Formats: sequence, C-alpha cells, structure tokens
Amino acid sequence: MNLGIFSHCTVDEIRIGADAYERPGGPAFYCGLAARRLGFDVHLCTKFSKDYAYSDLLSKNKIKFENAVSDRPTTKFTLEINDTERTLWLNNVCSEIEYRHVDADGILVSPVFNEVSPQTLDKIKKDSAMTFLDPQGFLRRTDPHNKVFFERTNLDISGISVIKSDPNEVYCLTGLDGIDGVNMMRKNVEHVLYTNKRDVSLFHKNREYSLRLPNMELYDTSGVGDIFTATFCCTLLKEKDVLWALSFAGGAAQAALESREVGLDKIPPRAATETNASYFYNTIKFKDI
Repeated sequence: MNLGIFSHCTVDEIRIGADAYERPGGPAFYCGLAARRLGFDVHLCTKFSKDYAYSDLLSKNKIKFENAVSDRPTTKFTLEINDTERTLWLNNVCSEIEYRHVDADGILVSPVFNEVSPQTLDKIKKDSAMTFLDPQGFLRRTDPHNKVFFERTNLDISGISVIKSDPNEVYCLTGLDGIDGVNMMRKNVEHVLYTNKRDVSLFHKNREYSLRLPNMELYDTSGVGDIFTATFCCTLLKEKDVLWALSFAGGAAQAALESREVGLDKIPPRAATETNASYFYNTIKFKDI
C-alpha cells in the first residue's frame, strides 16, 4: 500500500538538559520511516536545500521524493525538551510545497511551519480518497525571538478523514476547550484523535475510545506524535479497523518512548509495536457520546 506525505524535512537541534544533538527530523522523516516499518511505500512531497545532508537517508529507506531541492535553506528548529514539555525556536524556513497529484491510498498532511497552504490542502482533500491531517504547522507563529507559539486560526477541516490534535490545537482550531472543541471538529471530520500527554482518545461516530500510555521516565519526545499519527493512518488504511489502528498507534508511541533513543533512532521495529498493540487492544475503554 502507498502513503503520500506533505511535509518539510527539517534539521533539529535537540537540547535535553546539558546535552545537544543535531538530527534530521520533521514528519517527513518520522512519519515516512514509521510507515516504511509497517511495509508501506511512501511518496514524500517536501522541500530542502541543495546542501541538505540527509537526503541520502530518504533514498536508503526507499522513500520516494522528487522536485524537492530549493534555493532556500532547509527548515531548522531548535527544540528544548523537558519531560512532556518542549519549547521550539524556528531558525530557517524552506520553500512552500506546491500541490501535486500523488498516487496513494491515503495522504498525510503534516506541515511544520506554513509550508502547506490552505489552498493546497483543499486540492489534496478533493484528490485523495483519504486525507489525514496533523494541523500544527497551520497554527504555528513566531515571536520576535523566533520562539514558536500557537495562534487561533481559521482552517477548513471539512472533508478530512482523520485529524490528530492536542488540547492547544483543538482550541486554536475551534475557539473551544477540550471535548467541546472536539465535538465541534467531529461535525466535519470522520475520526478525531485527541492526545493529552498520556491520555489518548479516538472519537468515531457516536463513541469515544480511550487508552492510557504507561507512566515512564521520558527522555527525547521529539517525533513521537508523528510516529503515533503515521502508525494510526497506515493501520487504518490496511486493516480498516479503528480499534486496531488506535492500538497500533499507542503501541508505536510506547515503544518509541521506551527506547530512550534520540531522534529517528526511536522509531520502533514492527515487532515492538505489535506486542504493545496486542496489550492495548484488550484495555481500550469506550463510552457512547
């Protein structure tokens, strides 16, 4: 099966306590590699500079991309991580990703900072059988010191198959907090994934399904949300079962966190994801809404 991804490749400077690491990142990498671990072909629509040091890593993992080279510098972030909290600074922004048709079973739109325009998102929705959205890149802004913050934004999410969001993103999209905001989103979206640290919920039709990730000491949390999202999308496309998709997504996130690796090294092997998913499948709670 095939997954298309619209997102910038990035360079991430990850700071954890006194340690600092430079790693390739962005949903382009985290989602792309997570999908490859699940046996999906991946077609990536992205942009990076002509001297980007990590493009060979995409090719090595058989992630397809074309027309990606830009005259502008690669998007770069500095991430300061403290347990579940992280602070971002934006150093560079590469070129906008233009719309192109991608022959795929589903398209994941996951911008990091305005590289996908609302107009391009509309074209993707019209062209794709299933469109998945992580909206963070539509909501991010920077202050005079390049620190990233979120801002209330009008974005047309109608026609989206799956949206993944946290409490801050829900408020920025709807102007409402928590479940009130989720319920507004449910009017236009088939599946709403709502992540609040350890608590993960899926709103589908008239039910809320929920699971809780185990409490553990955290190290590098960068990319875990992308791994979760890509695993959910791929499992839903392949299995057509929302409970297995939620279980696999939770299982992949847990395995990534348990690895205590930095950057892309935390993307889990399929076996670790499956082991955790089997446990979560039997612990999912649900209620009618």
